[in-house]
Amino acid sequence: NIPNLKNKGTMTHSRLLPSFSSWPVFLLFPLIILSSLLFASDARSFGLPYSLGIRDSFMIAHSFAENPDFGPAQSLHGATYTCDCTFSCEKLHKRNNWVVDIGFAGTALKEELSKYNFKNLDDMFPGTMTTTEFMAQIICEGIAARMKSECNFKGSVEIKLHESHCAWATYTMDV
Repeated sequence: NIPNLKNKGTMTHSRLLPSFSSWPVFLLFPLIILSSLLFASDARSFGLPYSLGIRDSFMIAHSFAENPDFGPAQSLHGATYTCDCTFSCEKLHKRNNWVVDIGFAGTALKEELSKYNFKNLDDMFPGTMTTTEFMAQIICEGIAARMKSECNFKGSVEIKLHESHCAWATYTMDV
């Protein structure tokens, strides 16, 4: 049975949310602010106006052995990941007027990715489903630790790991 949507307009979640159309505008502002904080997905949404991004790539092999949820990806296969790393902060460095030294950031990313480049992730993380989401977190944690210990960076680091031109995962953490 296909529901008749004629003259119904676009689908909404009207049964889940009360109608706000009759509310005075000033009562809606706190709801808008709260929703932007609750559903923010990147550092800029939390008030970090400056960011610097760098990109590199690496190649891995892995499988999702004996997990039928992954279909044909259960078998050993390769992937070439493109990794975008974004550093965000509240204020630019006082003396150098930068978010972070781009040379240092590029080297840090390249060295972090080299840990996994041309490796079989099944050997590195036995028994773990090495999804793109998982790898984004692992890489982000490595970069964040290095930024904190070696250059006293204060802000956030986001890893966006592209597994193809149309699919990616992100992981963001404060440093």
